[in-house]
Amino acid sequence: MIELYAFPTPNGRKITIALEEMGLEYRIVPINIQRGDQFMPEFLAFSPNNRIPAIIDRSPTDGGDAIPVFESGAILVYLAEKTGKLLSTQTRERKTVLEWLMWQMGGAGPMLGQAHHFRRFAPEKLDYPIKRYTEEAHRLYGVLEKRLQGRDFIAGDYSIADIALFPWMMAPYHEWQGITITEYPNIKAWLDRIHSRDAVQRGLEAGNTLWQNPPLSDTEKASLFLR
Repeated sequence: MIELYAFPTPNGRKITIALEEMGLEYRIVPINIQRGDQFMPEFLAFSPNNRIPAIIDRSPTDGGDAIPVFESGAILVYLAEKTGKLLSTQTRERKTVLEWLMWQMGGAGPMLGQAHHFRRFAPEKLDYPIKRYTEEAHRLYGVLEKRLQGRDFIAGDYSIADIALFPWMMAPYHEWQGITITEYPNIKAWLDRIHSRDAVQRGLEAGNTLWQNPPLSDTEKASLFLR
């Protein structure tokens, strides 16, 4: 049994999709980041960067004590190695998957997240960061558009690299980033291809009855954005 501590953000959806694709049994423990659950001491004990997602594997393959894992990229690699799925053991193929996984973790995720923040959530609309992160979003989409030319998936076979990037670029997130997806036909076809997978649909729907999102007060909003 995998315990998944998450919220329905792109990073959270990466893991529900992966768990469904890999056929692992799991249960979701909701961490409502809009209410500050990520700062609870019991969560920080195994996710010290106060970010979701995190997992606890209660049945690790070595038969030992439960294994906690934080950081979505590390979780994807851990689950792929646990199941032998979606990450090749061949040196060259594995290298390519990990390159694009790191590209998502170190570049696409953080930059697109900043676009989300300044374009949609920041309490004050500031021209400079909106322009900066929208332009960076277009640059990143251009990189992936070129990569997907003549390819169905990012690293050859469908892999954790695709799972890592898909939730960040699916609707409505590309709209939040200022992207018109029809300008990137290879990405659009890739998004449609992944979205049609049954396991992806289950992963996107997982936990939908658990999330509680009451409106934040002005004080809570200020606290959230200043943290």
